[in-house]
Amino acid sequence: MQDLIRQLLVQLGEDPDREGLRDTPKRMASSLSFLTHGYQIDPADIIKDAIFAEECNHMVIVRNIELYSLCEHHMLPFFGSCHIGYIPNGRVFGVSKLARLVDCFARRLQLQERLTQQIAQVIRDAVQPEGVGVVIEAQHLCMMMRGVEKQHSKMVTSAMLGTFRKSAATRNEFLELIRGRD
Repeated sequence: MQDLIRQLLVQLGEDPDREGLRDTPKRMASSLSFLTHGYQIDPADIIKDAIFAEECNHMVIVRNIELYSLCEHHMLPFFGSCHIGYIPNGRVFGVSKLARLVDCFARRLQLQERLTQQIAQVIRDAVQPEGVGVVIEAQHLCMMMRGVEKQHSKMVTSAMLGTFRKSAATRNEFLELIRGRD
């Protein structure tokens, strides 16, 4: 990867041997490896020991999970918050595992729409809840610093499964609770 980055610097008109750029190929390769380490993570490994039998049927919500990703179209960052809610059906997650699931999928080249759906599907498949809701609000640097250059735009995506899709009351309760007071 370092050789490719060095070639990229040359194509941009830079001298990869100048002092400020000498270690850039190494640093950029390391950075890209970190920013895309989600490819090396199996979501099943995250949740395998963190599902617990619990008889509760009230909504469980974790909101404001920070996320950082790279859009697959321009490889520029997008970042924001993910809100997850689910209604258990005899099984619950260890709460930190929800944040780890977000990171697992966010640390790949992504589309926000796909990311939202992937998180919801893994939760549904892992604990078979009555319903799942996932909402992501993010700012995309490809919108902010190139193209249309809209600095204050935010993209909001949602995936609603089970009772979150079927019941307007459940969906509205979730949406109201994630608005919350910070």
